[in-house]
Amino acid sequence: MEESESQEITQEVPAEDVFNAPSIHEEDILPGVSYTHCSPIPEVIKDDLSIECVLGVDEAGRGPVLGDYPTSIHLPSTNADIVGPMVYGLLYLPLTQHTSLLAQTHHFDDSKVLKPEVRSNLMQAICTPGTDLYQTCGWATRVMSARDISSGMLKPAGVYNLNAQAMDATIQLIKDVFAQGVNVKEIYIDTIGKADVYQKKLERIFPTTMITVAEKADSLYPCVSAASVCAKVTRDAALEVSHQAYSSSNTPADERKASGADAWGTGYPSSAKTVNWLKGHMDPLFGWGNECRMSWGTAKDMLEAKGNGIKVEWPDTNDDEQARRMTDFYITASAMELDDEPDDELATWYGKPVPASIF
Repeated sequence: MEESESQEITQEVPAEDVFNAPSIHEEDILPGVSYTHCSPIPEVIKDDLSIECVLGVDEAGRGPVLGDYPTSIHLPSTNADIVGPMVYGLLYLPLTQHTSLLAQTHHFDDSKVLKPEVRSNLMQAICTPGTDLYQTCGWATRVMSARDISSGMLKPAGVYNLNAQAMDATIQLIKDVFAQGVNVKEIYIDTIGKADVYQKKLERIFPTTMITVAEKADSLYPCVSAASVCAKVTRDAALEVSHQAYSSSNTPADERKASGADAWGTGYPSSAKTVNWLKGHMDPLFGWGNECRMSWGTAKDMLEAKGNGIKVEWPDTNDDEQARRMTDFYITASAMELDDEPDDELATWYGKPVPASIF
């Protein structure tokens, strides 16, 4: 692994006391339901919806994918997040305050570069009434559960790959902001796949807005940096909530803290903590809970290739079903004549079956 990549993964570790933002919906996270959270429109913009705004979008928890596979597959590499949701974050504010407020005053940067405590404090400032960030910035997140991600990628036909899921989440978040009446003039997005292809797609959907899709946009454009903080802090807190399913209320507080979300590490299979947690919490039949992406190679290998899981063989009845005729479901007249048993009241509630001979 390259040194820069290793440093980024190290910074993926959540803050010791991550801020529990309003985007944390425990009632959805625990059962593995995907959901969207939108903040109120900030007062500065709400008072004058003609104000021109800039908007940024970024994600947390997607991880890199292998580039040697066609876009219809996108298999995650050994450095892709395997535990927890993928979260897309969006942030918008008046265009005139884009650089001065986010970059110069609060020093937003790519969330993977910021220390966990710093990004947690920035998110808290965004959510705290009375701060300049709260009064000026609107934001939203889309929490895509590990269960739903895997469900889409493991479909037997018409696979809903990770790129398609990510693009749909991004587009819907932006549409939600437009639906509120916000005057978005510029959009900046960290790329998914080829930047030019993605940008052209977005320009067709939002033709009146200037759109820039670029690699490392979270380091180039302050609004994308701020969006990455919204996404990362939400994901960190969501991991804490997910780990509640493995914690007992009878466990002492200090032990619960030691065995919290940090117990499963960064969520990357390159993390020893993550691999050890997966091995120690794997059910041989069902695998893991809603927090694990079953479609990831590491999870599939643990269940299948290494013989740790129970093999289940499902009978294929499709051929038998297809070979049956409609008349096979009818009761023939001869069969009815041989039936000397009294009629079942429920079976004849709507009348007796029609013999095939009348057709």
